[in-house]
Formats: sequence, structure tokens, C-alpha cells
Amino acid sequence: MTVTASSVSDWLLIVLCCVATAYVLIAALALPSAARTMRAACTRRGGQGRSAVGAVSVLKPLCGAEPRLFENLATFCEQTHPHYQLLFGVSSPNDPAIGVVRRLQAAYPQHDIALVVDPLVHGQNLKVSNLINLASHAKHEFIVLADSDIAVEPNYLETVTAPLADPQVGIVTCLYHARSVGGFWTRVGSLFINEWFAPSVRIAHAGGSRQFGFGATLALRADTLAQTGGFEALKDCLADDYWLAEHTRERGLTTVLSEVVVATDVIEPDFGSLWLRETRWLRTIRSINPLGFAFLFITFTSPWLVAAVLLAYGFDGNGGALREAVLGACTALGTLARVGLHARASLDARTFWRDLPLVPLRDALLALQWFVAAFGSHVVWRGARMPVVAQVIEGSDGP
Repeated sequence: MTVTASSVSDWLLIVLCCVATAYVLIAALALPSAARTMRAACTRRGGQGRSAVGAVSVLKPLCGAEPRLFENLATFCEQTHPHYQLLFGVSSPNDPAIGVVRRLQAAYPQHDIALVVDPLVHGQNLKVSNLINLASHAKHEFIVLADSDIAVEPNYLETVTAPLADPQVGIVTCLYHARSVGGFWTRVGSLFINEWFAPSVRIAHAGGSRQFGFGATLALRADTLAQTGGFEALKDCLADDYWLAEHTRERGLTTVLSEVVVATDVIEPDFGSLWLRETRWLRTIRSINPLGFAFLFITFTSPWLVAAVLLAYGFDGNGGALREAVLGACTALGTLARVGLHARASLDARTFWRDLPLVPLRDALLALQWFVAAFGSHVVWRGARMPVVAQVIEGSDGP
């Protein structure tokens, strides 16, 4: 049998299609059922969390009045933890989030809720700059950071801080389930998180990786934060969430992925804003892990399933028998696994059927975004332009 360049390339593509199918099958098995996870969270309501380890300061940097901001922040005022402080920070006295925090203070007068308005800028990362301004007002021995668009259950603080009772635990972080707030493009954006990002993290975690840290939640001891250089060490970092966790790992401390899955809102109303957000996320991954970013192409399922069909039958239907058998099995199994992944990420039957037609669009768009994100030297976030570079923190050997 003559081996040609064409046959070698065909079999290379066949292998890649099979690897992509194996990936989505593992992803479907690794991702817990979203409906079951949310039901479990609801059954833990009403003070059934873990024992509190100590008083907590919750730091929440804000910028603008996002949809559902009051409702999301209010979930932090309904915690079963016996002793905690809420710190909200903005950089401008004209920020509309100030009015939301004032409403919150009026609605929950019994809570320790403080608003910090400080225009002082530290470095290129404006979120970290906000955190630096907030940190000096933190009173307690445990620190929890959480993005502004996060909603949590009442036992959240007790549960995410409980692992910090172990002195070998450096930081606790949480995954999140996206909720679309708006129309078509917010639904597409939710699939990015629920059916690509979250399964990828689950697979990495199951494989033993702890190289992560997510802005949805980062909980650590105040003395650990101080020993790692505080927020000042992150003021010019694009991936500040990751690097804060990495700082603790460099000190030999463990990263814990909490059992808690919080809710986050996807609010981008149009294609342009969604594209900017997701390509920024992908470029951030590129800055942290260039090699891992390079191999992300294998995780975009639908384009590989289309490629498998074309390879099996071609445009003239004259594929080889072995090739057709392998790729036919690959296509069938991959399709079932991709639908299964979508089912596990869906909260109910309605959202499953409503968003099922979006799955091929979501995967194809993700593949295109990955290709575009491989280029470009900057991202724009909250109006700030930041460089995309492989970042090395002082005192670190880098990623």
C-alpha cells in the first residue's frame, strides 16, 4: 500500500476527530448535573452550612450599575455566617453602583456594610486597584473576594471558608453557573461558561490539577494574603484571580475547589460586546498557559463532528470502508456526548430544548474566537487597556 501525504493527513485528522470525541465524552461525564447541583444548594439553606472558622471580611469591587446588581449583592446580606463584614468599593463618586449600595445599607441596617469611594489608582489593573483601596478597611482574619455579578446561597460564607481551618490550605475558589440576563446573545454567552469553561475545569480538577483561581470566589486568610505581597503584587497583572491563587501555591499551600457553585450573570446584549468579553477571557488563558491555550482547539466539538462526516464520506461519498466505520462511530458517539453535555449543563427541560439549536453556533464561534485570540497584544477591560503577556510575578519562577 502506498502511503501518500494525503493519506497521512487524512489519518491525522481522523485521530484528532477521535480525540475531540473522547474529550466531549469525558466532559459530559465530569460535569455534574446543573439541576441537581442547584437543588442540592437549595436543600443546604437555612444555616446548614459548615461550622464558621472565624470572622470574615467580604471584598466586592464594583463598577457601574449592572442588571440585577442589588439582587446579587443582597444574597451576601442573607448569610448564616455569624460574623462578617461587607466592603464595597468604587473609584468614582459618580459611580451609579453607589446608589445600589446605599439601598442595601438601608435594607439591611443590622449588617456591617461599608462603602469605600477612592479614586486613587494603583497600576494597570483597575479591579486590583479597587481591591487595594478596600483592603485597608478589612477588619477580620479571613478574606473573601467575589465579583459583583455573583449570587450565592445563605450557607455560602460558612462553606467556602471552612477549608481554611486547615493551615495547609492557602486559598479556596468556586466554579460558577451562568444565567442569561437578556436575549439571544446572553444565552450564547451562558453556554460558553456552562458547556465549555466549567467542564474544562472539572476535567483538569479530576486529573489532579489545582492550577486555577476564579474571581467568582477567592477565600483566604488575611495573613496569607499579607505574606504573598498583598494585592499590590497583582496591580499590573491581567489574570489577577489566577495569580493570587498562584502566590499561595508558591508558598506550598493547597488550592481547594469548593463544593459550592455560585451563580453569575451574562449580560452582554449584542454580538460585539460578547465577542470582546470572550476573546478577552481566551487571551487571558493565553497569558497564563500558552501551551494549554494552543491545544484548546480539540475542545470545540461541533466543528470536529462536521469534519468527521466530511472525512468519512467526502463530497462524493467515496470514503474508505475503515475510515467510514471509524469516523461514523466517532460522529455518533461525539454527537450523543455533546447533547449529553448540554443536558447536564441545562437547569431544566425548557432550557435544554430552547438552547439546543445554539450548540453548533456556540462551538463554531468558540473556535473562531480561539483563532482570533491567538493574536493581539492587548485586551480592553472596564475601559482599561492591558497588555497580554506571559506574566511573571516578583519572587516567582513564572507559570
